[in-house]
Amino acid sequence: MTVAVLTGIAFVVVLGVMVGAARPRRSSGLADFHVAAREVPPWWNGAAISSEVTSAAACLGTAGLIATHGGPMLWYPVGAAAGFVVILALVVAPLRRSGTYTLPDFAGWRLRSARLRPFTTCFLLVIGLALMVAQLHAAGIVVRLLTGLPPWLGWAAVGAATLGVAVAGGLGSVTSLQASQFWLKLVVFLGVGVICWWMSGARPVTLFEGSYRAGVAGLAGAGDPSLPGVLAVLLACALGTMGLPHVIVRVYTNRDARGARRSIVAAQVMLAVFSVVPPLYGVLGHRHARDAAADEIVLLLPARMLPGAAGEVLTGVLAAGAFAALLATMVGVLVAVGGAVSSCVPPAGARSFRAAVTVVLLAALALTAASTPRESVALVVVGFTLSAATFCPMLVLGIWWRRLTDAGV
Repeated sequence: MTVAVLTGIAFVVVLGVMVGAARPRRSSGLADFHVAAREVPPWWNGAAISSEVTSAAACLGTAGLIATHGGPMLWYPVGAAAGFVVILALVVAPLRRSGTYTLPDFAGWRLRSARLRPFTTCFLLVIGLALMVAQLHAAGIVVRLLTGLPPWLGWAAVGAATLGVAVAGGLGSVTSLQASQFWLKLVVFLGVGVICWWMSGARPVTLFEGSYRAGVAGLAGAGDPSLPGVLAVLLACALGTMGLPHVIVRVYTNRDARGARRSIVAAQVMLAVFSVVPPLYGVLGHRHARDAAADEIVLLLPARMLPGAAGEVLTGVLAAGAFAALLATMVGVLVAVGGAVSSCVPPAGARSFRAAVTVVLLAALALTAASTPRESVALVVVGFTLSAATFCPMLVLGIWWRRLTDAGV
């Protein structure tokens, strides 16, 4: 199994660096690094957005929660999808017309407050680091569980690939990586899931029949199956999507507001297709790998259902899909956060952008080493929750309420 897994991981990492590090036609100016020169087609941008949202931490964690806690967890994937409806209705066109590059830029432009820019950047940094640490821990789990190697090797592989793509051409390079890897993830996760379902010999209706055991009450979003816990996570995901740095920056990469709206619509369609993945693996995991830890169920499923060479090959393919998800989300968050940080450190330009990206990545690696690999969903929900409580009201009120003040924000 180790050979198949390492082959799959190496394939995705090398392919991702080759695709992402290909220097875009324009990659020297500030707009080129921050917003891909505003030349990304809507359907390509929609694939990149979908790739950012379908992170490995979210996919593996959500499927594990469905497997261990049952029916109420099926609503969790709905939250992020609902967030794009809110973005489309309230934010996309006005934000695109503002002409700013980042959330701190928007705050400073809308409220004309010098003190608000660093304050907003600090919140952006906290949210971004929470999401990146979750992805790095997920990489460590994949490497440790499937190969027996130290988790830090997974962190190093993801960190090196991410940094190489980010410094090559900013958001233009990142977009190429993310959009291409969305289709890779979709084929891998759906393909392996369908094979596992077919090998189970059960009809789809039969798989979803029966009652799941009640989960242990805990942190809402990381294992709380109660109605208040589920509703809290749904609200956090729906409103928090609006302020995620790697999602909101996508509004600026189209030529105009019409293109930005079409990008969000394309992302909603692609996410609707991908939304069958967590329930599929969750239900299969409930039947065949319920004794495993929640964030390990998806990775262990092929070997449990197909012992032997076939299971090893499918596990390697699944590990490749997991690393594709890791790279896509990690590099998106890193570029968005690094761009916001670099805009606060004069002089603005490609050099300061690369320096900021490097510092942010080192901070994420340090926090990963200093923390424990708890369930990745918890950190993801922290990012969504902080975004919902801070950037969501700032954007909605900043766009639609003229009396908003910097003190209010």
